[in-house]
Amino acid sequence: MDTMTMWHISGWAFAALACAALLVGFSKTAVSGANTVSLAIFAAVLPARASTGVLLPVLIAGDVLAVLTYRRHAHWPTLWRLFPAVAVGVVVGTLFLLWADDGVVRISIGAILLLMAAVTVGRRRAGGRAEEAGAVATRSGRLKARSYGVLGGFTTMVANAGGPVMSLYLLSAGFRKLGFLGTSAFFFLVVNVAKVPFSAGLGLIDGRSLLLDAALAVFVVPGALLGRWAVDRIDQRLFERLVIAATVVGGVQLLVG
Repeated sequence: MDTMTMWHISGWAFAALACAALLVGFSKTAVSGANTVSLAIFAAVLPARASTGVLLPVLIAGDVLAVLTYRRHAHWPTLWRLFPAVAVGVVVGTLFLLWADDGVVRISIGAILLLMAAVTVGRRRAGGRAEEAGAVATRSGRLKARSYGVLGGFTTMVANAGGPVMSLYLLSAGFRKLGFLGTSAFFFLVVNVAKVPFSAGLGLIDGRSLLLDAALAVFVVPGALLGRWAVDRIDQRLFERLVIAATVVGGVQLLVG
């Protein structure tokens, strides 16, 4: 049976999902966290709970490409500091998904998107205090890693929206562009692969969702190539403004939809 027929997806809806998959590839190799727009599109086209399961393999495809691109720039001490707290957050997120119905998940995704947009705005406004933030991170590194790790694990499990949380943590820790991208790439590859058994156990990943993923993964590759080309050329400030605006629109749409 045709995958689009099984999901009752129109041609326009599939085109929207394909654009979201392309943006996943771009975000993984250029601007981590930009795929919050992708999860808004997935949640708008598909049932909210199901969208998280369909998006996960697409994200993993982007993670693999990002790791291949930036594998030499990862900072493993930071990763090992984060993983235990992230595991706690993933478990809490799994328990939440066991309890929440589709409407609650949709509202939660919308609220998370708006929260992440607010966090990103706050991060940009605090840019002038980067050195102060770095000093604080040194003095309370473990507490900060645990806090961000739990929140990142929860948001990535519930809505695949851990990107902005980890972006904030890595930037406040003083990572430069390549170190940021390399560490982020390995972080999300490990975390997203670890989420697969949880998502499958919740019924969010099955043969039908994987067929749709196979069709969408093709679009991740050109997005990743475009991101690698653009990473040294992109106007970061303008792009972040566009991402924030699109994230807010997507969050509001989910909350009122």
